[in-house]
Order: sequence, then C-alpha cells, then structure tokens
Amino acid sequence: MKPEEFNRFVEKGELGPLYLLYGDEPYLVERAVKRLLDRVVDPGFRDFNLNVFYGNECKGDEVFSAAQTLPMFADRRVILVKKAGELNAAAQEILLPYLQDPAPSTCLILQAEKIDGRKKFFLDFKKRGEAVEFKRPYENQLGPYIRDEIRAAGKRIDPSAADLLGILVGTNLQELASQVEKLCIYCGNKEVIGMDDVRAIVSDTKVESVFEFTDAIGGKDLAKALRMLTSLFRDGEVPIRMLGAVARHFRQLWQVRELLDRRVPSSELGKATGINPYFLKKVTDQARNYTVGELRVIFEKMLELDLAFKSGGRSEVLFERFVTEVCTAGRSGR
Repeated sequence: MKPEEFNRFVEKGELGPLYLLYGDEPYLVERAVKRLLDRVVDPGFRDFNLNVFYGNECKGDEVFSAAQTLPMFADRRVILVKKAGELNAAAQEILLPYLQDPAPSTCLILQAEKIDGRKKFFLDFKKRGEAVEFKRPYENQLGPYIRDEIRAAGKRIDPSAADLLGILVGTNLQELASQVEKLCIYCGNKEVIGMDDVRAIVSDTKVESVFEFTDAIGGKDLAKALRMLTSLFRDGEVPIRMLGAVARHFRQLWQVRELLDRRVPSSELGKATGINPYFLKKVTDQARNYTVGELRVIFEKMLELDLAFKSGGRSEVLFERFVTEVCTAGRSGR
C-alpha cells in the first residue's frame, strides 16, 4: 500500500487489523502512526485501550496476550510495537500464529525504520496486513510535497515559493513541517503564500546561510565563501550537510554547463534542467565560471572530502582547502 492510499483509507475509517509502518523518513512514519491512533482510539479511553511495546525489549507472548485482550468502553484497542525491526527471532515465532487469525477488535501496528523483508514474519505480515513504506523524498519531489502540506493547512503556495522553501530547508521533513507551520501563521488570512513570505520566514535559519555559502562558491567569491564557512562552523552546522548542499548546487552547474556547450538556447534551459526560473539566471552565470573538466575534478574532490569527514579528518581545515581550490580553479588560464 502506498502512503497516499493509506491516508485515504484512514481518513475514510476503513481500518484493518494489521499495519506495518516503516521507512527511512521517521517524521512521516511517526505522523502515520499518530493518524492511525487518532482514528482508532478515542483519546478519552486511550489509557485502557493502547499498549506500547518496544521490539528490542519486549517478548512475543506479551504482545500476543495484549492483542487478544478485548477493548474497554470502545470498539477497538491498539497494540503499538515500536522498533519492530528489532523483534528477536523468538518473538517473531510466537507472533506468527496471530497473523493467521488476528483479533477483529484489535489493531496491531508495527513501527520500524528498517525491517528484514526476507524473514518469514515480515513476509507473512505483508501478506495478511497492510505494509506502508515511507521514503524520504528526493530534492525534486520537495515542491509537490510542500504544496500538498500547504493545501492540507487550507492555503496555497506559489510553485516558485515552494521550490525555494525546499532548496533552503532541504529534505529534513521535520524542519520543513516547522517552516510550513510558521509560514501559515505568518500569512494569516492571506490565501496564497509567495516568495517574499518564504524569505521572510526562512531567512533567520541556518539553511539560509548554507544557501548563501553554496552561492558564494559557485560564483567563485573566495572571501565570502570562507567567511560564510567560518560562520557556519561557529553556528554548529554539520559538515556533511554543508557538503551535500554544495554537491546539489554543483550538479545544477554541471547540468547547465553541458547544455551551454551543446548550444541549447537560454529560453530552453529551465525546461531542460527543471531549475526554478527564480534561480536560473544566477545558476547559468555561475556555470560559465567552469568547464566540464573542472566540474568533474570538483566532484572528485568532494568525494575525497566526504571520505575524509567520515574517517575523522579535521573538517574545518579540509573544507577551507576545498573551498579555496574550487574558487581559484582555472584563474591562471582565464
């Protein structure tokens, strides 16, 4: 079952007895669990009809027994097993018979980040119940995701503003949800959220600084790039996150550079790359600063930098060296 289908069924109240909610995006998994709980269990009787277990701690017979217990003062009870991917083999073996004949008055929810889909327990669960995987959206999916979130809040957002918000905040959906909430409050009775609204709300966050940092590197503004780098490290920004933002920006530069080399008209660059018109001119201007060969070398250096970070290298020194090399590349030959 896809997340969209799950949401529709929950909204309609078409609920089953077995749910496996998992994936690499914890915010979406948590939200799905909450939606299910809110739909199944009356808050006034939640203390009587909700049992929460943890897969790395519980025994199978505890879960089995609770799942067979009748609800009190309600039609249904919920058994929620968090960290279900960590259920040991013995617990899985005990719970297997329950999957064949689940109690109709119980909703058993397994919540996990990762599961071993080869295990008989999870294979049977998927056959007998509903399995929903929540994946972290790719960067090019953030615009539609944001528009859906804004629509759910009763407003609309200009597509360019949605893209800008996605670029500034990135794929951290918890942070995105927070920014969407701030935007809706900031706009008050205003029905359509625009670019200025996004900049007004997001400009105070660290993500705006990361955005300026990547822009400075792309424009080969060494002084500003180093200044921004120092500021980001002082504010506790994570080096891997910063490198990810740089990689994203340079992927766009490479994309545009190749199109420019193929003599693609400027009027068609936006359509060919999917880059928001608001940013296209600046990206195109920056792309002219590099050759494809130079961009290839830069990506090789980014890979080296990523490996150095993960092996415990001195992040600030390594990043400063990288920024200096990128911003000064090709100067002697121009």
